[in-house]
Amino acid sequence: MRREEFDVLSREEIDAFLTEASFGFLGVMGSDGWPHMKPLNYAYTCGAIYFHGSAKGEKMDDLARTRQVTFAVAKEYAIIPSTFSDSPVACPATAFFKSVHIKGLADVVTDPAEKASALTALMQKLQPEGGYAPIDPEDARYKQMLKAVAVVRVSIEEITAKFKFGQNLSEARREIIISRLEERGRPDDAATAGLMRAYAPSSGTEE
Repeated sequence: MRREEFDVLSREEIDAFLTEASFGFLGVMGSDGWPHMKPLNYAYTCGAIYFHGSAKGEKMDDLARTRQVTFAVAKEYAIIPSTFSDSPVACPATAFFKSVHIKGLADVVTDPAEKASALTALMQKLQPEGGYAPIDPEDARYKQMLKAVAVVRVSIEEITAKFKFGQNLSEARREIIISRLEERGRPDDAATAGLMRAYAPSSGTEE
């Protein structure tokens, strides 16, 4: 049963997460009748998902058969052990995370300017320190490369998100877990504690 308290309705928050993340999973139906999942780097820009790759291969063959795809992005922030709840059973163990699921239509980009823009957005994410010539379709160094590489745009038809940070917990239990996260001090524990506070409802539902 889906917990509605974890659903995210703010498109600004969803867009911020998609912009921050760099890795997702493309889902498309294969010729064998099985769903194919493709892990890949992506950029979110101009309200669409963009990724690049070889112009030939299974992924492109699948996309040639159908424009309908799914795309998922997720980040696990912290594992919450059952011991954080002083429980003698395993049930309270969980994970706090953000996830976004997209249904969209995929199209191969042919316009050199749009290709260059998408690849620039990808480079800004993967190599923010720069150190490369701007990707310009009029630059002779890039013209042939832009022709050879495949760039795909996924236009979003439907988008849903789930951010789970203990919204279902009572205030007392939430504060205990926040305290233990801050004491543990693993990467993202402090960020998780902050997100637990940010997403805390006015009153918890679980005792």
